[in-house]
Amino acid sequence: MAHVDRYKNVSAGSPKAAGESMAGAPARAITRRSFLKAGALGAGAIIAEQALGPAAGRFGPLATARAAGAPAPAGHARPNFFFIISDQLRLDYIAAHGCPFIYTPNIDRLIGQGATFYGSHSTNPVCCPARSSLMTGRMPVETGVISNARPNIHPSIPNLGQWFSRAGYECLYSGKWHLPETYPLDIPGFRMLNSGAGQGDLNDTIVSDDCEAYLRNRASDRPFVLVASFMQPHDICYWAIQNDALVPRELPFESIAAELPPLPPNNKIRPKAPMRVDSARGPDFNTMQWRYYLYIYSRQIEMLDANIGSLLDALEDTGLAGDTVIFFTSDHGEGAGCHGHVSKWYPYDESVKVPFVVSCPGRVQAALRDADHLVSGLDVMSTMCDYAGIQPPPGALGRSLRPLLEGNSLTEWREFVVCETHEVGRTVRTAQYKYVHYEGDPVEMLFDMKNDPWETKNLYEEARYADVMKDHRKLLGEWEARMKPVA
Repeated sequence: MAHVDRYKNVSAGSPKAAGESMAGAPARAITRRSFLKAGALGAGAIIAEQALGPAAGRFGPLATARAAGAPAPAGHARPNFFFIISDQLRLDYIAAHGCPFIYTPNIDRLIGQGATFYGSHSTNPVCCPARSSLMTGRMPVETGVISNARPNIHPSIPNLGQWFSRAGYECLYSGKWHLPETYPLDIPGFRMLNSGAGQGDLNDTIVSDDCEAYLRNRASDRPFVLVASFMQPHDICYWAIQNDALVPRELPFESIAAELPPLPPNNKIRPKAPMRVDSARGPDFNTMQWRYYLYIYSRQIEMLDANIGSLLDALEDTGLAGDTVIFFTSDHGEGAGCHGHVSKWYPYDESVKVPFVVSCPGRVQAALRDADHLVSGLDVMSTMCDYAGIQPPPGALGRSLRPLLEGNSLTEWREFVVCETHEVGRTVRTAQYKYVHYEGDPVEMLFDMKNDPWETKNLYEEARYADVMKDHRKLLGEWEARMKPVA
């Protein structure tokens, strides 16, 4: 699928030359001193230099780039699984995905060693519903977790730990759960490591340390499923909620002025939208405030990256890397100024598109960048089950990504993915279009994602798109008929 370039002057599918920014200007070296001082307002300071990766379109290269050499064939012993979950991480705020103002060497390492999917979508861009899908392979309307106010997975549906424990796996969990408790002492199916509590800048290192300690000291011969669920960069919510105190009208540290990220081009664009989408407004920031907000968000992502690096090192040091399939994703994205929004909840790409990276030497093809296939948080469960040699739970809706991860072409793949929003909102994403419908609202949304990746023009009222609207309504109706909602 093709996209319009997100960053000006970036050729489709062509990596930028080293030392050149995504805007075409020479890259500015980022010094540690330039934002260490920002810690007074809670910003992280884990940057040394700028890292760039290939980018084209809004979220990556135009076509899947496959490295030479396929993984070893099946026949290995059952692998371990290491599931790393972040909170509120956008797909495009990663250096290897083309972001020029982020330093993410460890996530980049994971992407370089495995596969990344540019067509990755959350099932619902809010914490609890999305996490219920990651843990079950079912849509939120089927797990019963349709909002953060209804965070209990229906007892008839097994979670990842319960399902893999039955298959003989040792299942462990550390970090944010939020189904319903944020940091519970007990999760069905999992043995809990010390998860701590609180904000990401305080607690994520506990999660990383506990998972690293397990990896370096494990004595069991059983294969494991280890979940490391980090809070960052969710801490950016505090900069939105407490913006009067944390995002002042004037830049608090002039030393970082040159390092502030640019505003997205759709910052002030608000297409016609259903009431639930249109009524949501971000803070009344001036340009400097928006750029400072993006700066803070970027530093929080770098905190996450540092913790991921400790875990990758532990896998390599212990010799477990070759026997462990790593999954990395996020529950949802972040507005980050697009359409004037902060946080999540919206059907726009900044909210629903999330990283989906899988890596394991010898089992997953390295340096695979897939922009051809639409994938979903539903696919985690099915893909893990395929590698483990077990059936997915009854009713699981995901597809196994294993054939794609091993570099095999498929003649048939899903035509669309669906996201739920605001309980009554539904989004259908096909290869070219995004269709949004809210029950009871006469305003619909239709975006041509190939020619308008920043979602600036709602096409639903244009007569020439009547057939496109009809087709997408039909897809949604067929999807809804498949759902098995629970009370």
